[in-house]
Amino acid sequence: MRWWIIGLIFLATLINFIDRLTVSILGPVIMAQLQLTNSQFGSITTWFLVAYTISQGLSGKLYDRIGSKRGFTISVLVWSIAASAHAFARGLTDLRVLRVVLGLGEAGNWPGAAKVIAEWFPIRERAFAMGIFNSGVAVGNIVAFPLVTWLQLQFGWKTTFLVTGGLGFGWLLLWLRFYDAPERHPALMKNEYALIKEGPVVVPRSVGWRQLLEYRQTWAIVLARFLTDPVWWLYITWLPVYLYSARGFNLKEIGLFGWLPYVTADAGSLLGGYLSGRLIARGWSVDRARKTLIATAAVFMLAGIPAALTADRMVALGCIACVTFGFQAWINNVQTIPSDVFPGEAVASVAGLGGVGAGLGAILFTMTTGYVVDHYSYVPIRVSAALLQILGTAILFTVGGRIRGVHEG
Repeated sequence: MRWWIIGLIFLATLINFIDRLTVSILGPVIMAQLQLTNSQFGSITTWFLVAYTISQGLSGKLYDRIGSKRGFTISVLVWSIAASAHAFARGLTDLRVLRVVLGLGEAGNWPGAAKVIAEWFPIRERAFAMGIFNSGVAVGNIVAFPLVTWLQLQFGWKTTFLVTGGLGFGWLLLWLRFYDAPERHPALMKNEYALIKEGPVVVPRSVGWRQLLEYRQTWAIVLARFLTDPVWWLYITWLPVYLYSARGFNLKEIGLFGWLPYVTADAGSLLGGYLSGRLIARGWSVDRARKTLIATAAVFMLAGIPAALTADRMVALGCIACVTFGFQAWINNVQTIPSDVFPGEAVASVAGLGGVGAGLGAILFTMTTGYVVDHYSYVPIRVSAALLQILGTAILFTVGGRIRGVHEG
């Protein structure tokens, strides 16, 4: 049953990213119609990220308080309404307001998923479960590029937003019909419940943000994501515009090739989670397995440097594919750390705080990107992103120390 549950979370994540990416993929069209500069286009994402960052922390606390079922219902309902309402936007101000509402809803997906995985999977399976859920990001990107491009060319941007925004309402029907906590799920067998609950027993207790911030592991996750998540936001926000303006791809070519980095991202997410769990099953400690995968993934992200410097547009796309592979393997294991370290009732809150760090880093980087591209080029931005993630990984290891449960001392 747990694999059906993670399938639902995967599907929610896929829809989440289709809704998020519709504006980015239509970036060349929107920028031309509204006569926006790169800085103005970047501001649309900035408004989204401000709301997204605030909601990451609040959503994590909300999910820990009201539970995963009601938490996801609220999140998906809010973001689906906002995504559909983009069809009625009349200008830049409307888009900014709608991106704020979209960000408030979409942010809950990540702390909510971390909580569901902590509730439904034993420790040794959590990284792979996280990989399945995170692969929804990559598959969402893969599906979004041809889908949004085709809808735009056939029906225009208003219909595109209505179609993509309506997907979440269909998902809600499945969620409300089939999801419940393991303790109450009518289809969960006793032997699977025993498997899910294997490991140390922790007495549930309320954990506040102030108490969580007293742990260095919390700060390690927040700081690492502050420095490294901008790598991902750089590519999901700016890739279509970058391919169009800096590499000479037309809209049809973006639809044909722009999804390739997300195929490798999907592979990185699944492989990173699978290998981590495999190493733990073979006797490696959680600390050694997670850190080995995280460090290896960081090396792959250095491909952002040749991606910025090469003159060949397909070589650049291939290097970007290496970066997205590395990032998804990295984030898959990093997002599993809250459930490795903290008790279940604190997992969503810690994941949410990590999302706040990620959002703040992404806001600063997105604002900087628009300015630098308008005045210089993409090269300094892409090289900086490749180097920042090395610093983020180093901080994760040094500040966080060994990856082990806080109840273990």
